Order: sequence, then structure tokens, then C-alpha cells
Amino acid sequence: MALPVLWIVIPCYNEEKVLPITAPRFLAKLSEFIETQKIAANSRVLFVDDGSKDQTWSLIQKFAQTDPHYLGIQQSRNRGHQNAVLAGLMVAKDRADVTISIDADGQDDLNAMTDMLAAYADGCEIVYGVRSDRKSDSWFKRVSAQAFYRFLRVMGVDVVYNHADYRLASSKVLQHLADFKEVNLFLRGMFPLVGFKSTSVYYERHERLAGKSHYPLSKMIALAINGVTSLSIKPIVFIAELGAVVSILGFIGTIWAVIMAIKGATVAGWASIVCIVSFLGGIQLLSLGVIGEYVGKTYLETKHRPRFIISDQTWHDEPSKQPKADKDVEKQRKP
Repeated sequence: MALPVLWIVIPCYNEEKVLPITAPRFLAKLSEFIETQKIAANSRVLFVDDGSKDQTWSLIQKFAQTDPHYLGIQQSRNRGHQNAVLAGLMVAKDRADVTISIDADGQDDLNAMTDMLAAYADGCEIVYGVRSDRKSDSWFKRVSAQAFYRFLRVMGVDVVYNHADYRLASSKVLQHLADFKEVNLFLRGMFPLVGFKSTSVYYERHERLAGKSHYPLSKMIALAINGVTSLSIKPIVFIAELGAVVSILGFIGTIWAVIMAIKGATVAGWASIVCIVSFLGGIQLLSLGVIGEYVGKTYLETKHRPRFIISDQTWHDEPSKQPKADKDVEKQRKP
């Protein structure tokens, strides 16, 4: 029975400080799997340079020159973490039986890959890497991250709690993921939509080995808003419900005002009028903003712009493995 071909997909943006530390670790883990015959010898480590402004791409090219197990692709410009991950997965989907996406910073435990491959051998098509705790995070980071996942769930987005983008996905899953054509990407919400048998692997996350985090609070908030508006219409439903409640209250207030006027008990109320107008004006502007977010996303989706453009790669010929149909991939799996 042939061993599965694994590609480890690693998005990189301005990672010149951390790659010299983590790249050998990725290769060592790949070599370990090859030596223990868990994966095929033509498995690869694929770096995706997301338009870095430092020497990240030069480092990736040097890695590829020193060992054939290293591969790299470069995007034509910076398009964001989610697009970089997708670019790597789409390149790998016809060349590998299984992929594992992981960040370049060394925070995710590489040993979790062993459990991921074991779950894949048992028939799981998707294996989510889930943090067992957040001891390494600051208080603010921990609270904001927990609020992030709770907010997504409240807004109707199906996500795995404490899972980012450390996951295993089979080529079968990626073939179907390619049918999702949206430009506004939120992969951790899209993979559950693909379906298939899945499970989770728990691990402890470490501190970044070098360099700076590329996900401050502002980006986390933007990611949450993008995830909600890309995968759920619950905010619009909430606006409709809020509008119904305010309309009912307004109708009751109108009846009350008429009754008071008939009784001659009306009193000049400048403060109350200002408060009501400000409240309703705020709700209206907020509602328009949410609706505008959806209209803007619809506008971007209708353009059908490419989600990634690969400007360079470290290989000239097709790397090692020809595209394979899903049925051929299934033959390599254990019964």
C-alpha cells in the first residue's frame, strides 16, 4: 500500500527573523515522518511568501536550493494571511494526498502532526488543531480571543473553539474547497461547511520564537467582522428584529403622546426629545453601516477577482507528484 504524500503549507509575511529557526524544525518533522514510514519520501514543506517586504523570499529560495523537500511560492503582492493559506492549499491539492497548514512563527506544537496523521489514517478528512489552554497569552490577549470565538458563535458562524489555521485537510476536502469561490475568505469557518468526517487534536501553544505578531487587536476585530459578514446573515436578521422592537415602542409612545395631548398634560421635554432622536439616529446609522458592509462584500464578490496571484516559485518542473483523482487517493488510505 502506497504511503500518502504530505505537504506542509506555511504562510509567511515578513518572517526573516523566525524562518531560520523554524524551517529546520519543519524539515526535521517531515524527515521523521518519512523515516518512520508514515508518509511518502516525496512529501514537501511549502512556504507561501505573502508579498513580504523583508528577506523572507530570499530565505525561502535558499532553503529550496539546500534541500529538495523545501518548496516555495511567492504572491505578487500582500493579500493577507487567509489568501496566502488558500494559495498554498490550492497549489498542493493536486500534488499531495494530505496537507497540514501551520504558521511560520513556531507557536504551534509540531508533535500534534503525529496525532493528525493518525486521525487521517483512521478515516478523518479534516483534523483541527485546537489549543488546550491559553497560558502563554497575556490577560488581554486571552480575554479578547475568547470574546472573538464567542462573538462568532453568537453571530451564527460555525467555528471550532480555539482553532485558528493549524489543520490537516485531505486532497478530497481541498478539491471541494476549490468550489467555494468567495473572495472574502474566512477559512476556519469555511472548512466546517465543506463537511466530511472530522476530529480535533489538542495541543499547547508556545510563545513566538522570534519576530513580531502580525495579528494585533485591530486585525482580530477585522477578522471577526469579515468572518461574520462572509458566512452569516444573522446581523441583518438582528437589525430587522431590532427595528421591529423599536417600531412597537414607537407606536406605543405615539399612542401615549396622543393621550397626554388630549388630557392637556403635555410638558415641554427638550431632553427627552434629544435622547430619543439621538438613540434612533444611532441605531439607523449603525444599521446602515452593517447593511453597507454586506453590500460592499456583494460588490467585491461580483467582480470575481482572483484571490491570489503567484508571481514566482522555487521549482521549474512539476514537483514529484502528478495530479491524482480522489478515488486514487482513497486507495492509499487504510480501510
